[in-house]
Amino acid sequence: MQGGSSGIVYGGLKYQARCIADVRAAAGSTTFLAGTLSLKEENEVHLIRFSPAESELVCDGLFYHPNEIWDLKSCPFDHRVFSTVYTSGEGYGASVWKIPELHGQSNSPPLEQLFTLDEHTGKIRCVLWWPLGKHDKLISIDDRNIFLWNIDASNKSAKVMQKGSADMLPNLRGGSWDPHDHNSIAAITDSSLHCWDLRSMKKSNAIEHAHFRDVDYNPKKQHLITIAEDEFGIRLWDLRMLKYPLKNLPGHSHWTWAVRHNPEHDQLILSAGTDSTVNLWFAKVGTDDSGPESPPGSPTREEEPLLNSYTDYEDSIYEKMKLHVLSVVRAHNSTSLLDFLLAILYTVLWYMELMRWPDSTACDPRTIASQ
Repeated sequence: MQGGSSGIVYGGLKYQARCIADVRAAAGSTTFLAGTLSLKEENEVHLIRFSPAESELVCDGLFYHPNEIWDLKSCPFDHRVFSTVYTSGEGYGASVWKIPELHGQSNSPPLEQLFTLDEHTGKIRCVLWWPLGKHDKLISIDDRNIFLWNIDASNKSAKVMQKGSADMLPNLRGGSWDPHDHNSIAAITDSSLHCWDLRSMKKSNAIEHAHFRDVDYNPKKQHLITIAEDEFGIRLWDLRMLKYPLKNLPGHSHWTWAVRHNPEHDQLILSAGTDSTVNLWFAKVGTDDSGPESPPGSPTREEEPLLNSYTDYEDSIYEKMKLHVLSVVRAHNSTSLLDFLLAILYTVLWYMELMRWPDSTACDPRTIASQ
């Protein structure tokens, strides 16, 4: 481990990692799961805890995973449960796992596979947990279908409740589960976004004719979503009024591939793009940003405060940086907005090392603190 101006580095990974997830159900600690992506070797899931006293990242558990991990999500109500999407010789698979009780062992026991999501026949894109509180449903998305599962971890079972087909739409890329309505998700294709009612699996609102890369719901304001697009960078939309977006953010000099809101401070948005840059934005939206004051034509690009830009990456930041870095930093560990911004910086720099990128000379946290 090492700290300082280059951030906090976790050096415990033997292989390249694509996925990191915040264990939000781990009350009283800041904990992560990281999954590796090795073609030939047995892959690993690392349970990593931030120790504020020593300002270091500690490995609390290392577990073997049989396949390459392409998506990893932590259960929002049970800190020992998580899901993975993986590849094997037979194609794509998705499973839900449970971390065993560790009891201080130096060698971690095997993961317990609770159940598999085995109705998929295509390329599985992601698994979604409803982000707020305990919920007995789970969503999985492949390139042609959306599955709603009823899950029972105690009985190790999962049953398909609903299935929605993309029909004539292009291949599905992913989605986001509405934190304000557990019956609604937003799913994206290469050229459109559609809201789905999970009770009927029917599509409702749609945004079309754009190249979408990622979507995230505003965690505090209902009906608001943020989308990463190739042409326009980042757009903030009100799903009730789709004639114009609420705001445009410049995004990146090349494609913008990922966006995430902070779960407590919804005005803070992180974006990552193929220009090898991570940007931290402050974008305030409300009722004053929509309605009669909207311009009669397409909205002009507004200059938004760019709080920081992390530019020392040598590789483009694609799906492997899905910006769980923002949801990783939780407000209950921050006493002020400044604390949150410093934590963001440390986490981004650590993520860079996690992905085996070269050492960064990104700005020292003390520079932010002095502003």
